[in-house]
Amino acid sequence: MDELSLHIIDIVHNSVSACAKNIEVIIIDNDEQDIISFEIIDDGKGMDEDILKKVEDPFFTTRSKKVGLGIPLLKQLAESTGGLFEIKSKKGEGTRVKVVLPKSNPDVPPLGDLYSTILNLLYIEDINIKIVYIKNNIEKSIESKRIKEILGNTPLSHPEIIKFLRNYIKDEFNLKEVNNET
Repeated sequence: MDELSLHIIDIVHNSVSACAKNIEVIIIDNDEQDIISFEIIDDGKGMDEDILKKVEDPFFTTRSKKVGLGIPLLKQLAESTGGLFEIKSKKGEGTRVKVVLPKSNPDVPPLGDLYSTILNLLYIEDINIKIVYIKNNIEKSIESKRIKEILGNTPLSHPEIIKFLRNYIKDEFNLKEVNNET
C-alpha cells in the first residue's frame, strides 16, 4: 500500500468485520522524535492464540477472499524499516494493532490522505469511532458518538453536517483535502 492511511482503513475494516462496536484510532506524527505511528484498538470478537499466529500469514484470512495481505504487508514494512509491529488480541475482548515507523526512512510511505480517511471513518454506521491525531505533541480528537449525541436526529449525511465536518477536520486537525492541493 502506497499510503499508511490505507493500512489504517484496512485494519478498521477488519475491526468492523469482527463485529466491533467501538474502535479507537490513534495516529502520531512527530518530527522531533522521527516517528510516525498508529494504533487501532477495537472491542470486536478478538482472536484466540492459534488465529493470532496465522493472521500474519498472507495466505490466511478469515474472510471470503483467498488471501489477507494487509497485516503481513504492514508487519513486513515495520520490520524492513527498523520499526515496530505489534498485534494483541483476546477472544471475546477485541484486538489492538500498533505500528511505529521511523519517519525519516525513505521506505516508509507517507501518511497519505488523512483528511479523507478521518472523514470516511466517521461515517461508518452503527459503530462508535474515536480518532486521535497527535502532530508534534499537539493532540486533536473527534468521536462519532459525540457528534451523533450533539446532532440528535439530524443525520451525518445532511449537507450542512457534511460541510461542517469537512471544515472542522481541515481547520481543527490542520489537514487538507488531497484533491484540492496545488
